[in-house]
Amino acid sequence: MTHHIPHAVRTALPVALALLALGSAPAHPAPRETVPGNWLYVTVAQGDVARSREVRGTLLLCGPPQGHRHAVRACEELRDADGDIARIPPKNTYCPMVHAPVTASARGQWDGRTVAYTKTFSNACLMGANTGAVFALSEPGEGRHAAKEAQGPRARPALGRPPTRAYGPA
Repeated sequence: MTHHIPHAVRTALPVALALLALGSAPAHPAPRETVPGNWLYVTVAQGDVARSREVRGTLLLCGPPQGHRHAVRACEELRDADGDIARIPPKNTYCPMVHAPVTASARGQWDGRTVAYTKTFSNACLMGANTGAVFALSEPGEGRHAAKEAQGPRARPALGRPPTRAYGPA
């Protein structure tokens, strides 16, 4: 009795055996590539990070300073604090007592050490007063409320009188 093995099977069999041999080699994790030098990926989220719809972020590089609106100042503050954001001296600033929470987060490395920082502040002013230029991703007037601020104050009805409404044909 003669068996006929189709050409496709004869070609696929050696390929399958080669793949099986390669798959049985011990697996070694690929080396992680890291960005050399001092760098942080910084983000600012409105409210809680997990629920925020508005998150801004950028990569702050500190050798030379770049990638951030205030990179030079932020890198100087981080250098003075040895890369520890919590050690940046707070600024003596007046901040309004407005509850508009923001969460500041940073992940990266400083002098070969891993940096991981997350803190929620009552508002952006307090965040800036406590973290310097590190999380200053936008200028005052930019961001979520910029369009409302550009419109100017809203007209309000005079006190003591309800707004006038016209009913019926004019």
